[in-house]
Amino acid sequence: MTTATTLYDKLVCAHTVRRLDNRHVLLYVDRHIINEYTSPQSFSGLREAARRAWRPEASFAIVDHVNPTSPLRTGKIADAEAARQVEYLESNCGEFGIEFAGILDPRQGIEHVVVPELGIALPGMVIACGDSHTTTYGALGALGFGIGSSDVEHVLATQTVVYERLRNMRIVVEGSLPWGVTAKDVVMSAIERLGAAGATGFAVEFAGSATEALDLSGRMTLCNMIVEAGARGALVAPDAKVFDYLEGRPRAPRAEAWAAARRSWEALRSDPNAVFESEIRLNAAEIEPLVSWGTSPDQVVSISGCVPDPAQESNAIRRSGMQRALKYMDLDPGTPMHSVRIDRAFIGSCTNGRIEDLRSAAHILKGRKVAKHVRAMVVPGSSQVRRAAETEGLDRIFTDAGFEWRQSGCSMCLAMNDDVLAPGERCAASTNRNFEGRQGRGGRTHLMSPAMVAAAAIAGTLADVRTYTRE
Repeated sequence: MTTATTLYDKLVCAHTVRRLDNRHVLLYVDRHIINEYTSPQSFSGLREAARRAWRPEASFAIVDHVNPTSPLRTGKIADAEAARQVEYLESNCGEFGIEFAGILDPRQGIEHVVVPELGIALPGMVIACGDSHTTTYGALGALGFGIGSSDVEHVLATQTVVYERLRNMRIVVEGSLPWGVTAKDVVMSAIERLGAAGATGFAVEFAGSATEALDLSGRMTLCNMIVEAGARGALVAPDAKVFDYLEGRPRAPRAEAWAAARRSWEALRSDPNAVFESEIRLNAAEIEPLVSWGTSPDQVVSISGCVPDPAQESNAIRRSGMQRALKYMDLDPGTPMHSVRIDRAFIGSCTNGRIEDLRSAAHILKGRKVAKHVRAMVVPGSSQVRRAAETEGLDRIFTDAGFEWRQSGCSMCLAMNDDVLAPGERCAASTNRNFEGRQGRGGRTHLMSPAMVAAAAIAGTLADVRTYTRE
């Protein structure tokens, strides 16, 4: 009798080279994505050990974290340390025979946006990268996960990684999302329910009618941000939407190879009776547009709600965390969220920097203006997204409204270039993390969907996108 198996376990079993102990396996890695920020020590280690890259053609390197996003792209980086990181990555890729996309490359962008749009990530693959949000590729039915610098070196040298198997969790989202509610609100709702560590040790599979109704961009948002609940893997079973998205992509199979690949991908799903050690269910109809109020992605509330009161929290540890968060965010309990004034608005990141995200924000901004005291920026997730947006005229909608239209990159998501908040500035952001100092020392971040950022930019305060939505 065959045991029913989850999609996650199927992918791990198919890529296991050797079982090491009860929890660990040596896992084969199909694709390895490299950036300038987490790879320098890895290449140095290879060189010191006189090793070569085992399968250089299986790696793809791209600059995305430290590059400037100023509207005019020159390829030059004023910050000397950032420039050295980019130069070192390029020289390392040249020495080790790895494909490299630099700042002026037309494919440049955030790695987790570029890899799917090029068709590098395909269903059934295992993909590793020195970045926690590699889980994004789960939207395509690929197992992606972040690794540390020592593991980056190991993958380069052997095309394998020592991997700790995870337990299985399923998040089932049923029903239809209300108008103005997006995948970002779904995943933030799940994170709030789980807590910042509630998915630690798990691979999460998203399922249910609401998940299936999402486009690939929305599914990528789910798989990308569930990391903020502690997950080390995320998956959505691939379906026709995935196959339609991938067909014709530069690195996707062609002709007869495509037909054969699609047939094999159609079998990539959890068996009907597969056991998940944990499961939560969300009713899509009950989810509202959400915003974060604190300094952890699980500290969120409906935009129609108020800043919570720590005095109402019975758990002493959580109460202390809430008090610290409110002090850093300079917020008082009971304050209506829609009355919180912002200084900055940012649309972008690997969570919400795709063309669909820009379209949703532009839909709200068309014919409207950003509040005079707000500095607003939109940073496309890739150069390809930027070109597509310009073809559609979205750039003119943004600039007419008062947004800065910038080049692609990670930008203000993690403040590793010039795009930073000043101490005390408050930002409505479509990013994934609102940690203390994440967008700049002393900066205060409120997480929300791109459309909600657009609404906040117009209002000058956190605002309910449903006030501005239109058919």
